[in-house]
Amino acid sequence: MNYAIDFQCTVCGRTYAFGAVRYTCPICGEVGTLDTRYDFERMRAALQRDTPNTDSTMWRYRSLMPLAPDDAVPPLPVGGTPLIHAPRLAGALGLNALWIKDDGRNPTGSLKDRASAMVVAHAMRISAQVVTTASTGNAAAALAGVAASVGLKAMIFVPARAPEAKIAQLLVYGATVFLVDGTYDDAFDLCLSAAERHGWYCRNTGINPYTTEGKKTVSFEIAEQFGWNVPDAVIVSVGDGSIIGGVYKGFADLHALGWIDRIPRLIGVQATGSASLHDAWQHGLSATAIQPIAAHTLADSISSDLPRDRVKGLRAVQASGGAFVTVTDEQIIRAIPDMARLSGVFAEPASAAAFAGLRVALTSGIVDPAMRVVLLSTGNGLKDVRGAMQSVGKGYPVGKTADALDQVMATIG
Repeated sequence: MNYAIDFQCTVCGRTYAFGAVRYTCPICGEVGTLDTRYDFERMRAALQRDTPNTDSTMWRYRSLMPLAPDDAVPPLPVGGTPLIHAPRLAGALGLNALWIKDDGRNPTGSLKDRASAMVVAHAMRISAQVVTTASTGNAAAALAGVAASVGLKAMIFVPARAPEAKIAQLLVYGATVFLVDGTYDDAFDLCLSAAERHGWYCRNTGINPYTTEGKKTVSFEIAEQFGWNVPDAVIVSVGDGSIIGGVYKGFADLHALGWIDRIPRLIGVQATGSASLHDAWQHGLSATAIQPIAAHTLADSISSDLPRDRVKGLRAVQASGGAFVTVTDEQIIRAIPDMARLSGVFAEPASAAAFAGLRVALTSGIVDPAMRVVLLSTGNGLKDVRGAMQSVGKGYPVGKTADALDQVMATIG
């Protein structure tokens, strides 16, 4: 597959030929998530960083992905999202320079379109007939939308309490939706069991190695948008650990190629009620030692009893010299309008958690005000209007006359 060599287990280091394993390391089990390895020596000899390329989507980097030159890819234009300079937001925080990578601009409204596009490309290669995933909403919507674009059947498992807007997306795309009476982790396990029983191709976060290969493209874009002089730090909200793991993999691949001279510090932000990776990092525990908890946070996209990509998530922070911080639900809710009013970017709770975490990182000295910082916004605020409404007041009812308007305005001050 172009320059891809094989899979390597992130726990034991064993390697596997493509096609020999489908999801995780057979020896280490589910915790043994797989990395795709590349022949960087051959890539350095054959590829030029600044070769002209008119493709503005994630596929402009297909030479750095596990794809053959003639592999078909889904038609939805995933990737190519803007890097927004946010001077007012930076000023409010006392930061020298801040940018927002707004991945809420992807077709279904989240960064997870990148992972689903890569998974569906592989599903097309192996002639899969049905794809499936478990999700709190975003990964499911991403898979349903991308699958619809190529005519693949999607079987989706989500907690019954998932935000209505996210469930609506799934149904509109034509997916078969199972509303699981339980948590995200319950939906995850049921989905995996159903995939094994019925022969469906499973996209589940963490266990499918191609999700990392899709998510890493956000780092390629950040690096290129910075003229290959990468920022000092990237702030990422964290649940399962898959996104921050992909962000690290992208920068690490570019560094191995010699296209960037360093890897930015990655700052992972977890909700206090779902902070397994933060706690493991803080106490020096290995990813294999992490035990399930009863996660609780209103930021559904980063709620996880047991982070499924925990090895990659922990590695991302440790290997980049970064850190984890935690934020409360109250801090997350407050961050939604603060971020929107100072930047124009409307983020769902899980994305706003990254902004709340940046505040904590600055206060604690983890991030220096002189740093050039990128805030990764992973999902559009319209994904969870109910969450957004908790952060703002209601409008002002007014009659149809100018006098009625004046009376209301007098009460506003």
